Amino acid sequence: MTTVASPSSLRHDLLNKVPEVTFWFWIIKILCTTVGESFADWVNMQLGVGLVNTALIFTVVFAAVLAWQLRTRRYTPSVYWLTVVVVSVTGTLYTDILTDQKGVPLAVSTTAFAVLLGLVFAVWYARERTLSIHSIVTLPREGFYWLAVLVTFALGTAAGDWTLELTGWSPGVSVLLPLALIGIIAICWRAGANPVLTFWLAYILTRPLGANLGDWLASPKADQGLALGTLVTSVIFLSAILATVVYLTITKTDVIEGHQRTQRTAKYHRPHRERWLAAVMAAAAIGAGFVLNWASAQPHANALAEEEGPNPAEANVHLTPAQATGQFPRTEVAKFRGLTNDMKVSLISGDQAGLNSAADAYEKAWDDDESTLKPLDSAGWTYIDSENDAVFTAVRDTKDPTAEKHAIDQLLHTLG
Repeated sequence: MTTVASPSSLRHDLLNKVPEVTFWFWIIKILCTTVGESFADWVNMQLGVGLVNTALIFTVVFAAVLAWQLRTRRYTPSVYWLTVVVVSVTGTLYTDILTDQKGVPLAVSTTAFAVLLGLVFAVWYARERTLSIHSIVTLPREGFYWLAVLVTFALGTAAGDWTLELTGWSPGVSVLLPLALIGIIAICWRAGANPVLTFWLAYILTRPLGANLGDWLASPKADQGLALGTLVTSVIFLSAILATVVYLTITKTDVIEGHQRTQRTAKYHRPHRERWLAAVMAAAAIGAGFVLNWASAQPHANALAEEEGPNPAEANVHLTPAQATGQFPRTEVAKFRGLTNDMKVSLISGDQAGLNSAADAYEKAWDDDESTLKPLDSAGWTYIDSENDAVFTAVRDTKDPTAEKHAIDQLLHTLG
């Protein structure tokens, strides 16, 4: 229910600042979430300033873009969807910091973001008596809306990564779970479920759907991906977003006219069906929990851990240099040994900027060759990859010369 504001507050009303929820809304939302995953990974690798600094840069960008969005008087597709793209990247980076830098378990971060989102909704509803996006006509409501969007992106990232960690599914397979849940929610919405509840549930689930879709497209074929890479995936989806925004700008098919301060009757809403349809969605959530629990109990490799290093079961495995590199072409091993020596030269000369650049060059070469090296010897590749991660952490985050020297010397030893 939407309350009617006093005449004094009406002077501050805006035209609705968000788009109508149409087919195009969900298409572009999924495109934005995919970009958030792939573009965040690519930018973090290319900037070479560390995950925390990359997140700080995007926080500043987000603040600037959000200020632009807040200053507009009506919904403008280009500004609105640019804000969504930047929020997507920023929310992804926040979750990655907790996971990769702070070592927070994904189960904990997922729970924490879920609780935070619940608090945002509770305060929003207590103040405004509505959570409907059809009523974003005042600055406070718009502030609550963007805060909720930011948290949903962080929550969706954590939940999607947690799914990969629990199940070991490839990104392509993991797309199916959020897709199935969104399908059930859509059916319940069409049958008369609460439109606000179904909107926000679907909005949250599009994040792991888009993220896993991006991972599937970017991952090497050895990991059952399409091997497009993060840059190509980002360019494809950014181009699709641009084309869709141009179409919406021209056609104005997603513009909500007027202030919408009065009660808006949803097309399919059937209040007398709300409870049992909510029970159906709750049962689907419980069913998803059982599927995840079953999958986690099956023998599998940890997909997320393989992406970021060895899993705990492999952490204590030690390979000799011959065991680690024996199955790889000598020219490839020599190339990476040379790149590691470049890092050591910069370290010895005290050139931290040069060390960062050398680490970036090594990482790019290693990622580029993953699809050819990993199939030759997964155990050797994973072992070297874990030592690479130790070097990158020391160079980009610790920045302690002793730790950097130890990590680089260890990698040089492994590479022979």
